[in-house]
Amino acid sequence: MSEDLSLFPAPDAPHSLSHHLSRASAKVAGFLEAGLQGAANTERAYTSDLKSYVTFCEQHGFVAVPAEVGTLTEYVAYLASEKVEPAPGGNRGKKKGQQPLTGPHALATIKRHLAAIRKAHQLAGHRLPATLDALNIVMEGIARTLGKRQEQAQAFTIEELKQAIRRIDLETSAGLRDRALLLLGFAGAFRRSELVDLNIEQLEFTERALLVHLAKSKTNQYGVVEDKAIFYAPNADFCPVRCLRAWLKLLGRTTGPLFVKIPRARPGQMAAPSDKRLSDISINKLVQKRLGPDYSAHSLRVSFVTVAVLNGQSHKAIKNQTKQKTDAMIERYTQLNNVVSYNAAHALGL
Repeated sequence: MSEDLSLFPAPDAPHSLSHHLSRASAKVAGFLEAGLQGAANTERAYTSDLKSYVTFCEQHGFVAVPAEVGTLTEYVAYLASEKVEPAPGGNRGKKKGQQPLTGPHALATIKRHLAAIRKAHQLAGHRLPATLDALNIVMEGIARTLGKRQEQAQAFTIEELKQAIRRIDLETSAGLRDRALLLLGFAGAFRRSELVDLNIEQLEFTERALLVHLAKSKTNQYGVVEDKAIFYAPNADFCPVRCLRAWLKLLGRTTGPLFVKIPRARPGQMAAPSDKRLSDISINKLVQKRLGPDYSAHSLRVSFVTVAVLNGQSHKAIKNQTKQKTDAMIERYTQLNNVVSYNAAHALGL
């Protein structure tokens, strides 16, 4: 988070965390920095969120820091809006420099924006207003409104995944990469951010399974190494381990980003993969390209949970792969909403 200090001018007051960082010993400064950090993907998201917040304040004449409650309520309402509200009398109502939303943002994203603003205030030695009742009420309204129209990522079936894999052209670099990513992402119940951050050196191939060592994740902020086990499948065409090996053979290296961008190749030639890591947006587009527009990168994780539940796996066994902390999250991810296909009325004995 140290780069975020540039977005918010920190005061020189003794209570400022930036003041402590500048004067503390190397050991103390290191622990202070570590205490303000989170998973790498969260760090990137916070930086992007803060830039969005500062831009919003500049466009609307608000003071970004220290923030007033009214500023925060206006900002979260902006994030939850379907589109940017037109300015009176402007060219079709759009303010100069105003960036229209693709919105509405997910409730979790809006909460993350607020967390980023709180973190930036903490770094700069400021406190958010003690009374945030108005903000809490607005957030409750946003939760009720968005909850009615936002749906979770759609789950796919095993057969739908296999059909998508069969359609991939494996004579191309992108085909080998995409097949490996889809199968690994599903079999490992990976979050999109985890797929983005994966490095080759985190992979350990054993006789029984591929072990993927994760140092940090959304639910593991303290760097305790967690392992995911990816098992061999009988059919080599759909085996995540063997398909990943095929991709690694093409990469031709033993360190660095696992899933990378691929430049255009000349007709009839296999493109050489770059060393530039795929972004979270790129992975989302990749999933939609291969599985269809109704799906997203999160569908890989949701589908794992749904298929595992249908196969009779226990919540404990599922959490051992997903690294979710509660059974409630398993219930949330499980998509068995089809009233005809999944209904106890099938077996009433009538």
